[in-house]
Amino acid sequence: MRRIWAGLLTVCLSVALAPWLIGAASAQDGLSYRVLRDAWTDADERGYAEFIQALGRANCRTIDQCLKNPANPFARSDPPGAYWRADCADLPYFLRGYYAWKRGLPFSYINAVSPKGGTRDIRYTVRGNEIASRRDVLTGSTSGTALLTDLRNTISSAMYRLHPDMESTDLYPTRIDRKSIKPGSVLYDPNGHVAVVYEVEDDGRILFMDAHPDNSLTRGTYGRKFVRSSPGMGAGFKNWRPLKLEGAVRTPESVLVGGRVVFAKNADLPDYSVEQFFGNVARTEDREWSSGPFVLEGQNVDYYDYVRAMMGGGSLAFEPLAEVRNMIRANCDDIRYRAEAVDLAIQNRIHLKPQPGRLPSNIYGTEGEWEEFSTPSRDARLKASFKELRDQVQRFVEWHAVGDKRVHYQGTNLLTDLLLAYDQEANACVITYLRSNGTPVQLGYEEVRRRMFAMSFDPYHCIERRWGATQPAEAMTCLDDPVKTEWYAAEQYLRNQIDRTYDARMDFTLSELKQGPGPGRGVATAPDVDARGYFVMMISQGGVPRPAAPPVIAPGAPTAK
Repeated sequence: MRRIWAGLLTVCLSVALAPWLIGAASAQDGLSYRVLRDAWTDADERGYAEFIQALGRANCRTIDQCLKNPANPFARSDPPGAYWRADCADLPYFLRGYYAWKRGLPFSYINAVSPKGGTRDIRYTVRGNEIASRRDVLTGSTSGTALLTDLRNTISSAMYRLHPDMESTDLYPTRIDRKSIKPGSVLYDPNGHVAVVYEVEDDGRILFMDAHPDNSLTRGTYGRKFVRSSPGMGAGFKNWRPLKLEGAVRTPESVLVGGRVVFAKNADLPDYSVEQFFGNVARTEDREWSSGPFVLEGQNVDYYDYVRAMMGGGSLAFEPLAEVRNMIRANCDDIRYRAEAVDLAIQNRIHLKPQPGRLPSNIYGTEGEWEEFSTPSRDARLKASFKELRDQVQRFVEWHAVGDKRVHYQGTNLLTDLLLAYDQEANACVITYLRSNGTPVQLGYEEVRRRMFAMSFDPYHCIERRWGATQPAEAMTCLDDPVKTEWYAAEQYLRNQIDRTYDARMDFTLSELKQGPGPGRGVATAPDVDARGYFVMMISQGGVPRPAAPPVIAPGAPTAK
């Protein structure tokens, strides 16, 4: 049957809520879903944005902690003993559904999609998906807690993989500017990850929170680890589509009963835009999407620079020292999040289990024990962030050398000042892990960077290998058997890879993996992620060669909508 229920194929492991949450509540128990208004007003949307921003700013590390945090104004109305869970794909729907329940607002969601063309996994279809069915959440149709359970068991990243031209979607692609992208906006990575924007800084940095299969909640800064995609894959920034409940009957208690949900059309949405797919000049054919230029102040710019400029007020301006500090701090946060994920695998004694005879069909998108306790996707994003820092500092130095106005720097020696800022932030970032014999090992930022491509993503490996220990004095406490040692060595080419290839077959045996790099088996050489090494090299060479100035072109046609 062509129609596939995507809720059965979550990009993150689905773990059911506590049994008491399952099943609808009666209308008298205070948990029943009741619709009090037929549409979300501007005030409701502002309230939702404030709700998301408060959770993002809160010191909470799981969705359960966040909803029990004082930042959640509805926490006291939650049922006693509730335990909330959401993973990456669920998180935007979970938060939106929770807020709608608490405020008595209409809610509807896609509960099944079907692939366009053949696919092995509906989460990673090449041409995207179609809406197969949806569910309107009406008064008395469920309880709030049962709704959140249903969302967790139904939503997968496949629901986000929809063409931007489609109508009646839950989310629509939005224009890139500060009015459109705001707390509550959703960010979809076609490699199978989803995040929720909770803050936009004055300098244009977009802060997000995201959930993971182990129920952890992390925070980060938007960058190149979120890849672009062809229109059919539906990547990028999205906002919730306005909806209205029609045909409902209002009871004497002011509750709306029955009716159906209808959605605003794309043409009626002021901030609907496909520019993040086709560029901001003129729309091309889908097959030529990647050729669409982004023009800013008469200059062709990189997409990620365009996003940063538009979110920062319309002009691209970098303060290199602040940028380096912020990027290192963000990377340090990701290192600490990784430490928590590795510790969770150790606490659950996954490393003591025998090594499976094959890798999963795809190490980046699977289910079960591997999905919950391995870290290939998390590690790939971390490596991509380190590479982005390395590439960014080189751009800053080269732009400054030609007097590019995008670089705002008032000092006298950019290279030495960047190195000083780098070292100050890197030295402040230290994590500690416990070896298999319980002795602590401290790793600084630069040491983690040096080990980046030696750190094992495999949950069946000892913690020393999870942290890339290669020196005998540190690695000698590892209890892995010879088979696991062979697997660790054979997985090196996969560790070298920072691109997440979700469409590749990866269920290799050890002997197959030993054949070396190739499709699904990784790459021969790891990329350069050594920003500090670049500073030292350039200082030793006495400066920077002056590259050609970037080309200037005439402004294009009006923004594509």
